[in-house]
Amino acid sequence: MHTSTKPEKRPRGRPRNYDSHQAMNDARDAFWHGGYSGTSLDALSEATGMNRPSLYGAFGDKHALYLDTLDRYIALGRDEMQAALHGDRPLADALLAVYEGALALYFPRGEVPRGCFLIGTAAVESRADEEVRGKLAHGLATFDAEFERRLERAQAQGELDAAASPALLAKVASAILHSLALRSRAGDSRESLLATAQAGVAMICGTPAETPAKTSAKKRRKKSHD
Repeated sequence: MHTSTKPEKRPRGRPRNYDSHQAMNDARDAFWHGGYSGTSLDALSEATGMNRPSLYGAFGDKHALYLDTLDRYIALGRDEMQAALHGDRPLADALLAVYEGALALYFPRGEVPRGCFLIGTAAVESRADEEVRGKLAHGLATFDAEFERRLERAQAQGELDAAASPALLAKVASAILHSLALRSRAGDSRESLLATAQAGVAMICGTPAETPAKTSAKKRRKKSHD
């Protein structure tokens, strides 16, 4: 879903085989690397390989381009959550799949941990920018809704206590996701954040938490039996 945040030097001007999706990803990565305010038009031109007139013609101004990258990130994040949550796997496994997918995104291989694009960039700009604040609120509500739907299904199937509130637990599930995003940027290790996610899943599901070592051992035993 997401590519590297490390800006690549490319020749200026609109590429012969122009790919709007790739250009959007490249622009998103530039914003992810430097934040909205810290990303200049020159940096966006460098990242996308497009000169300023081409950028304006394809995406509008810098602000419009940033809003588009937020929309795309939210939509792709929703799709990945749906893929993890809406199958037949048990609730605990489904929730953990979301968190493992998030950690893979927050810790790109061979690069500095980058956290969540939405939280890491929009939260900073939202105080002074009403449109960004709206995108941030929409993104958080979208992710809450995906968790809530899965928790409602788990409750209907007897996986979750009948007295539990799926709406409140969905916000807890999202809060765990936000914590992973922030702490990955702050220097917490991927292993420690996986343990945090597992403890959060156990809290939501009302089951004992498993350490990463236990989870790895369980996966090895499962492989040996397959």
